[in-house]
Amino acid sequence: MIYRLLALNIDGTLLQWNGKIHKSTREAIEYVQQKGIYVTLVTSRSFPSAKKVAKALKITAPLITHQGAFIASTVEKPVYVKRIDEDITYDAIRFLEALPCQIRLVHEQFSLANKLKLNNQLLAKTVFTSGDPVFYSQQFVSSLSEYLHDQPVTSPKIEVYFEDERDLSDAVQALRKMFTEIDVIQLDSLRLDIVPAGVSKLAGLSYLGNQLGIKRSEMVYIGDGLDDIPLIAAAGLGVAMWNADFEVKKASDWVTRSKNEHGVAYMVKEHFRKQQPIEFLKKMKIIKN
Repeated sequence: MIYRLLALNIDGTLLQWNGKIHKSTREAIEYVQQKGIYVTLVTSRSFPSAKKVAKALKITAPLITHQGAFIASTVEKPVYVKRIDEDITYDAIRFLEALPCQIRLVHEQFSLANKLKLNNQLLAKTVFTSGDPVFYSQQFVSSLSEYLHDQPVTSPKIEVYFEDERDLSDAVQALRKMFTEIDVIQLDSLRLDIVPAGVSKLAGLSYLGNQLGIKRSEMVYIGDGLDDIPLIAAAGLGVAMWNADFEVKKASDWVTRSKNEHGVAYMVKEHFRKQQPIEFLKKMKIIKN
């Protein structure tokens, strides 16, 4: 099979334990781009955060961010954007404020979170490991619902962090019963994302593929999270990182090395060195334009 698009998750896939991208990974991405393979990022991160990673990898293509709700090359001109209605946002926040959780509205230009005092480790995870660049405004308010009452916000995504797994489970069940206008995506036992109904990483990648004329069967996807499983299962070649959970590995066609063992670089060089450049394949009429 000839693959024309490589899509990559960021956290747990491209980034090492220290949050940095290894030189071998940058070289591998450059290598595959030189072969004419379209490269994009697919992430739950905000657009500015993903753009920072893309810049380090010299990726100029549209990025699939906010769990697929915001697809763009530049923040000013999105290819696709879908937002949670302001009334639904307000009602969902009112419900969540009754639970001990950190709530974060993630807009493409800013984030807005409550000041609820959770344990330090969780708060650090919420804010500082999100990879948001310094110019991305992050504001904390005492009451999100009071703020939204006076200044409505329509964001592509809401992040929620819990201290107790039971609270997350109860919240997921309640939100799914209360609202048909949103989808709830569980990332792990303490974290969930709320997005507009119909939004997902897979839907975002499929949309971009349609725009480019690239079929799912011509795509390679590399990821490690539970929310990556649908993409790994749908792609022509679905790859799981060694550091991924068992469920993710089970859904994959190929398991590469871990993030700290440069798994992306290993997989790319092992597979794509066997594939001729796209321009050559077009000239030989092996693939169509």
